[in-house]
Amino acid sequence: MKKDIIFHPVEGVQVAIVRKINESQVAEWRVMLLNRKKEKITSVFVTSKGYGNSESGTPSDQKTSTLRHFFPEIDPGKHVVVEPIMPEVFHLTNEYWISYFVGNQIYDKKFIFVPDSIVEANLIEISSLGLEGVLHP
Repeated sequence: MKKDIIFHPVEGVQVAIVRKINESQVAEWRVMLLNRKKEKITSVFVTSKGYGNSESGTPSDQKTSTLRHFFPEIDPGKHVVVEPIMPEVFHLTNEYWISYFVGNQIYDKKFIFVPDSIVEANLIEISSLGLEGVLHP
């Protein structure tokens, strides 16, 4: 039963939404998962979705498809590209639910980027990636 599973706090794993300028000088955005732990993480499962109100301000709800990704392992100090992300969904709440193992212990955390948090003013240099982006702690 889920109530019998001990969930320890997630530390050393982060999600970033990064911008890379391609050869055509067009921004490409990607969601990255960073393992800053000193050990590898395994059986990494990522669920992503976006939800919120439409850009026009109408009360109708807007949501994206739910996407699921699996990575067998991510070595210490390494990162993976989870998925591309389009600027057209930056006005939504973008949620990334990460589950992984370290040894036999499971870890689980939701990383939530609130609406309009992925903007130029919030970009920082993420030195380990050599890119600018919004980094969720």
